[in-house]
Amino acid sequence: MRMAVTGRAGQLVSALIERGAGHGVEVVPVGRPELDLADAASGIAALAATQPDIIVSAAAYTAVDKAESEPELARAINGVAPGIVAQCAAQLGVPVIHISTDYVFNGTKPTPYVETDPTDPLGVYGSTKLEGEHVVAAATPNHAILRTAWVYSPFGGNFLKTMLRLAGDRPQLRVVGDQVGNPTSAVDLADAVLRVAANLLAAPDDVALRGIFHAVGAGETSWAGFAREIFAASKALGGPWAEVTDIPASEYPTPARRPANSRLVTDRLAALHGVRFPQWQASTADTVRCLLSQP
Repeated sequence: MRMAVTGRAGQLVSALIERGAGHGVEVVPVGRPELDLADAASGIAALAATQPDIIVSAAAYTAVDKAESEPELARAINGVAPGIVAQCAAQLGVPVIHISTDYVFNGTKPTPYVETDPTDPLGVYGSTKLEGEHVVAAATPNHAILRTAWVYSPFGGNFLKTMLRLAGDRPQLRVVGDQVGNPTSAVDLADAVLRVAANLLAAPDDVALRGIFHAVGAGETSWAGFAREIFAASKALGGPWAEVTDIPASEYPTPARRPANSRLVTDRLAALHGVRFPQWQASTADTVRCLLSQP
């Protein structure tokens, strides 16, 4: 399988390159300067030139707070470009997997979200990602949209790496404790993408395998709980750690509002694609171990 992935340095594309080889998948990252999602139409020829069997629309504008002051750029990358990428997939006659987010929900539901729950994003990032879902679905029926959340990995910047860095300087950290979700390893997410890709290619006419799916780590916690697990894993290996104090989100104001409930139900992905994510604690420990083993 040859898989073209938008972006060059994101967490998911890095994980797909690492995991793809073991699954017989050639992962071809396509990004700037050949493909600039701020002007995606100009770079689609470069994407098509990879002659992919499947396209993964992974790159996105992910600066959630900055999006509030750059709505036009966020919309171009998150809300317009995915549709152009999906149109390219349709023209090539191949499936497209698009990565979306828990931020399409407002977080007020008292229980975890399922795919059919009403969407109601709180800010520019969520709104533009929801628009991306719509344009992908409109461009081709041969799509799978994977909503994920709280992604971390040994690659790029993320909450787990930030916590380890801060613990190197501070013995105590105050972390938001009233927002809950499913920490998701980019490596686990890459494995899910590879499985979904194989299923889509093996059953080109199976409508049930297309549509929207939730793809997050098993189990749930708060940001503060996530931090404690990170530090427990790090301390056990002789790495940096800190004491964590829960604070309400109101004590950590940000330009963009976050959903208080980011929990997503993954039953549909498990039932139709056979994808079951590991428990987030185990994947967190694996990631910490990987980072601490690096020079």
